Amino acid sequence: MKKLVILTGAGMSSESGIRTFRDSGGLWEEYEVTEVATPMAWAKNRDLVLRFYNERRRQLAGCKPNAGHTGLAALEKHFDVHIITQNVDDLHERAGSTKVLHLHGELTKARSTADPSLLYDIRYNDIQPGDKCEKGSQLRPHIVWFGEAVPMMDEAVRITKTADIFVVIGSSLNVYPAAGLIEYAPGDASLWLIDPKDVYVPGGRKTEVIKAGAVEGVAILREKLLKGVENKEVEGG
Repeated sequence: MKKLVILTGAGMSSESGIRTFRDSGGLWEEYEVTEVATPMAWAKNRDLVLRFYNERRRQLAGCKPNAGHTGLAALEKHFDVHIITQNVDDLHERAGSTKVLHLHGELTKARSTADPSLLYDIRYNDIQPGDKCEKGSQLRPHIVWFGEAVPMMDEAVRITKTADIFVVIGSSLNVYPAAGLIEYAPGDASLWLIDPKDVYVPGGRKTEVIKAGAVEGVAILREKLLKGVENKEVEGG
């Protein structure tokens, strides 16, 4: 079974009603990124940061996976599918994908400010000022903010290096280090890009482009990949 590695960005979830930072004038729910998504913002106005992520968590609770999410989950019947996502939502998991790595954290989890290894599954509930871990420190969103290290990057690189097929969906490939993952795909791996906009692909590798949104693009991708599987079966049979 071939290994299919998929990097998903904000465009993957936009058709589920989740607003993207780049498509809303540099604002997330009317907030400047420097006000709500940096360590400095946390130090300056903790209540605002908590309120912002509480709002996003409530929004996520009312969203559902789109056909693109469920289409990727269905590919697990035919491929060893690994999803590496820049998104902090849980829509891949809710659609049925079983191997999902979150590069930028998870909105439905909180973590200790004193000990990053202390994680708590809070689902769609709020984090309030005064909510503390067992070590007595304030809980914060389990989100990788701008300016922070990306702890899961090494694992993402390891997975990408083993890909037979590497697909990018809904990512501008502008946010590093995630944008550089495609350069770790093996030289003989087939590369695919799904996005309605023109996206520059680092490294100059030959890439199959499907110029469509996630829902339409995943349907086209599935058709093309499964046709390849059928042809292999005919040749082998």
